[in-house]
Amino acid sequence: MRPMAAPNELRQLALACLAEPDPELKSSAVNRLFLHWQQAGLTLNVAAKLHSDLAIPGRPAKPVLVPPLQVKRRAMNTVAGRAALIHALCHIEFNAINLALDAIWRFDGMPTAYYADWLKVASEEAGHFNLLKDHLQHLGFAYGDFDAHNSLWEMVDKTKHDVLARMALVPRTMEARGLDALPALRAKLAQAGDELAAAILDITLRDEVGHVAIGNRWFNFLCQQQGVAPLPTFEALCVTYLAPKLRGPFNLAARREAGFTEAELSALGAVA
Repeated sequence: MRPMAAPNELRQLALACLAEPDPELKSSAVNRLFLHWQQAGLTLNVAAKLHSDLAIPGRPAKPVLVPPLQVKRRAMNTVAGRAALIHALCHIEFNAINLALDAIWRFDGMPTAYYADWLKVASEEAGHFNLLKDHLQHLGFAYGDFDAHNSLWEMVDKTKHDVLARMALVPRTMEARGLDALPALRAKLAQAGDELAAAILDITLRDEVGHVAIGNRWFNFLCQQQGVAPLPTFEALCVTYLAPKLRGPFNLAARREAGFTEAELSALGAVA
């Protein structure tokens, strides 16, 4: 890890973790950070306006990043095909670690609970990443062996100047797509005989419901704080930031559990 001016301050430490390019060092650093926070071993300066000259997010030289349509699809009845899918999910979890860390260091002035929530998300995403990375190795591959796309982080970068837009369009939009997609992916892996991968996705889906709920919590908090209505605000932000069009089918049960209202779900069905 790089040296820091305030080695016990949560947001500066989160920035240092974000800048770490080695995935294993990043994930282990995040887990230590979460443990130290739980043990009340860190300070938190919510008022500090932090600045970074570091390249963020820190990432390894591989995987090579390509446009989404250039990521090759492979047959699920082969080991390489299952590995390619596991690799894609592993890359999403790596970016999910980064997006949680970015939410901590970048946005000042939020309640303490906001930073605690996103640190918990970062730790759980690190756990998902490690489970998928280890299973990928069990299949004879490593993280970086396949190309990947960067759509999730691109939306993180687009919303870096507005915490309301970040909460609206990353956890509530990009990550919520995972709630819809994971059950079908789990079924494919189970059908291919990869029960361990299916079990990992069960853990991932369970935790992702909580992560999307955190996004909903802070989006609605900010809407109330700013005196704006959540649904039209969300729709306007989707247009402003060119959010991807959502397509069904939707996992309505998981979305309800994550805090989406019936009005939001109805609007989702109308535009998809």
